[in-house]
Parts: sequence; structure tokens; C-alpha cells
Amino acid sequence: MNRLRCDQTPAWTALQAFFEKAGKDFDLRDAFAADPARFANFSQDAPHVFADLSKNLIDADCQALLFDLARQCGLEQYRDAMFSGEPINRTERRAAMHFLLRSPPFGEAAQQRGVFEKRADDLAHVHATLDAMLAYAEQVRGDDAITDIVNIGIGGSDLGPQMAVLALSEFAIVGKRFHFVSNIDGQELAGVLAALKPQNTLFLIASKTFTTTETMTNAHSARDWFEAQGGKNIGRHFVALTTNVAAAHDFGIGTTFGFWDWVGGRYSLWSAIGLPIAIAIGAAGFREFLAGAHAMDEHFRTAALAQNLPVRLGLIDVWYRNFHGFTSRSIAPYSSALRRLPAYLQQLEMESNGKRVDLDGKALPYATAPVLWGEPGTNGQHAYFQMLHQGTSVVPVEFVAIKRGATYPHDLPGHHEKLLANVLAQAQALMLGKKDGGGHKDFPGNRPSTFLLLERLSPASLGALIALQEHRVFVSGAIWGINSFDQWGVELGKVLAKDIEPRLASGDATGLDGSTAGLLRRLRCDREMPHEGH
Repeated sequence: MNRLRCDQTPAWTALQAFFEKAGKDFDLRDAFAADPARFANFSQDAPHVFADLSKNLIDADCQALLFDLARQCGLEQYRDAMFSGEPINRTERRAAMHFLLRSPPFGEAAQQRGVFEKRADDLAHVHATLDAMLAYAEQVRGDDAITDIVNIGIGGSDLGPQMAVLALSEFAIVGKRFHFVSNIDGQELAGVLAALKPQNTLFLIASKTFTTTETMTNAHSARDWFEAQGGKNIGRHFVALTTNVAAAHDFGIGTTFGFWDWVGGRYSLWSAIGLPIAIAIGAAGFREFLAGAHAMDEHFRTAALAQNLPVRLGLIDVWYRNFHGFTSRSIAPYSSALRRLPAYLQQLEMESNGKRVDLDGKALPYATAPVLWGEPGTNGQHAYFQMLHQGTSVVPVEFVAIKRGATYPHDLPGHHEKLLANVLAQAQALMLGKKDGGGHKDFPGNRPSTFLLLERLSPASLGALIALQEHRVFVSGAIWGINSFDQWGVELGKVLAKDIEPRLASGDATGLDGSTAGLLRRLRCDREMPHEGH
């Protein structure tokens, strides 16, 4: 399908003019004073998520121009192409159908829509795999001999499952511990193994190709440890989440769960990669997780642009990145359970939209993905919020709050009320600021934020929140005219590492640049010299 790139549209030019006339000097305090209904006009309910967008640097005219930009860039048609299973991942000639992983069986709601008629076979395979995976998860949950589950993966095979298991700890099975190993630094794996017994441990080896260097290095070391500690029956204690069944069999694994080439790694926690989530919260909980995401899929697929939350968020991201020039966004989940959400979203957005060429491979004349970073509140308040309030750079903040606190694992009085008071106060302080003639206590204010509110952190609401972020990234990538579903940038370093690794043993620096050669020699020297004091 032919689509206009954003900078080639009339709306882009109109937005540039609007920014110069009214956008760059926009003041939130004046906007609220002029419009008593601003909160109502710039907030909305979406499935499982309430969003307050009123503290963003937009007004009705700006938002209308952003919707014009979306239409002129063919966003709705591009969205429909994705949901139709067209190969929108052009550089890899693949569809991007992660939404299919959380769709109900074709005979249910999908049949009424007709959206998946061409993908009925794919959907049938999805549910066959899902049913088998969830049956296995229930088997593990019922096996009292298995007390520790170790997920060995990296990137999308680690960040998503780890984030979700931590987030849903309130719903996790009692009596089983979950560990996540990703770094090739042996200290991480060794630290986990030190607390385990082979007869009580189940290893999940999560690698689509079963060739990922970090994952397979850790997997082989885990197997060596298992055997050295007297472990018996690798087939019972190791499971593979992979499409390379033959390689898994050669490793000694008989139980495998696969997925498909139309599932990108950072979108894969809904697939067999989500097995640790399913073991933690059970089959019913995992289906609720999928249902929450599916509800957000349907919202994104069917809602008009003006009330489409992923669209509105994605357009604000473009407005900030390309017109205001904001280079980063801070994620501040006011929930300890969501402490890995910022790391998960870093991969989702920066691996998806950290691109410098358009779909045709032409260099872009404008910026794309912002830098995402953050920590849970209230910890972040005592770390980097100083810069957010008084620093020289404006950083939009995305607050995530939970209305009802967890009843498990604590019922400590007063904590949740203080947590909510802090998140409300930080968003208010960023906007209002405070005048101080001396300067040191002057808060400029007018610093934008978005507020996402969940009624409760549950499998369904977490699923919806993640799907919201996936679609939001799709929107900004579509406006920028880039491919959000490849990640060639991660490959070059991997290739070079394979060349350098044997050089650490041989010392051969032939053909290396001066810096790499010098560092190689220093590393070899340090490795060969005895440590001081020994």
C-alpha cells in the first residue's frame, strides 16, 4: 500500500505553523484556567485503563491537526493491513500478527467480525499451541517436586515474562520460585544456581532459533551444573520454547513449545515465551491476561481516532519528538510490582522505532524514537525527579498508578494512600511549578505528563496496558514511515563478537582498529597477570 510519509503531508506543514504560533509557548496553567472542562475533554476510558491526557501540551486545535496527520499518513489503512495479516514487516517479508496470539478461537467472536477469515488456520495453530502450553503449565503447578523455575532467555524472551511474573505476584502460585537469567555474565547464572537443587528445578530455555549466543551459553552451563550435581532425566527438567525442535532434541530436550516467524521477540510474551507467566498465574489467569490484551486490540482496531487511546498517545509522542524537540520520556510506575515495566518498554519502543531510514531505506530528515527511561515511584522521586522538576531539559513523564492496592502480599495500613498521594502530587508539581525570587527553589512548571490509571493490577489490566503500549508504538512508527517490526541494529555487534572472541585467546589483533586492538591487548595482559595480593 502507498502511504505518504509524515513530512510530505499538508498536516505536517500546518503543525509546524501551529507550533510556531501557539505550540511552543503553550502553558498548561493558562489552558486549565481557560477551560474548566479540560480534564473531561482530554481524558478517556479504554479497556481496563483510564488515561488523563489533560496535562499534555495540546489543545483541541493541536489534537485536530494531529488527527489530520494520522489520516493523511494512512494510519487507519496501515492498521487494518496489520490486522489483515499483510506482510507489513517489509524488510523481513513477514506479517506482524502478535495480536493473533490473544484472539479468541475463530468460531467465537472472530467469526462475527470476519477479520480473521484468511487467518483461520493460523488462529487454529495458535490455540492448539496455547492449549498444550497451558496444560503443561498446570502440570508443573501440580508437581510439588518442582519448587524453582528458571527462565533462560534474553531480550523479548526475558524482559516480558520477567516483568509480567513480577507484576502479577499477587496472583502467583505459592510454593514455587521464579528466576530469570539473561546476561552472559556467568555471575548471574552462578548466583541463581547456588540456591537450587537439581531435583527440584525446571529450566525453560527460551530461544526462537535455539542459537542465541547468550541463551545457549547459559543453557549449556545450566545443563553442565545439573549433571554435575547429580541431576537425572534432562527431559523432565528442561523445556524448550523454540521453533528449532531438532536442536532442542540434540540438547536432550523432548518437551518443546514453538511459535511463528510473524511473532517478533518483543511481542512474544503472549506466545509460548509466556510459559513462566502461565506457570505463575495458571491457565485461567493467563487466559485473562490474553483477554485484556484482546480487548485493547479491539479498541485500537475499531475506535474512532478521536477516542482511540493508542492513537492519541502515539500522536502526542510525535508532537513532542518532532515539534517540541523532547528527546526522552520517563516512565514512572507507582507500583513496586511494575518495577520492570520501564525496562520492558525500553525494548518495545526503542528496538521498534529506533530507526533512521524509512520503509524504502531512505534517510529520514526528522527524529524518531525518544529515549525511554525510569524507575518506580516513589524511588524515582529521590533519584532523578530533581532533573524533571528543575533541569534544563523538559522530559515528558508517564505516570502509571493503581487505584486499588494489592491485598497480597501485604495489608499494611496507610501505605497505598501515601503512594497515591505522591503520584498525584508529582504530576501536579510538574505542571504548576513554584515561583521563588532567589532562584534555587524556583520550579518552572508547565512540564507535561500523562497519567494512566488501572482500577487494579490484574492479569486482564496488565494485558491491556501492554497491548496499549504496543499499539502506541505502532502509531508513532506508522506516522514516521518506518518499519517498527525489524531490528537489524542488534546484529552488527553480534557478528563482530564472534570474530573477537577467539582473538581473546590467540591475541591476534590483525585487521582491528587501533582502539579495539589496544583494548584487546590490555584485556589479555590483565587476564594473564596475577591479581595484586595473590
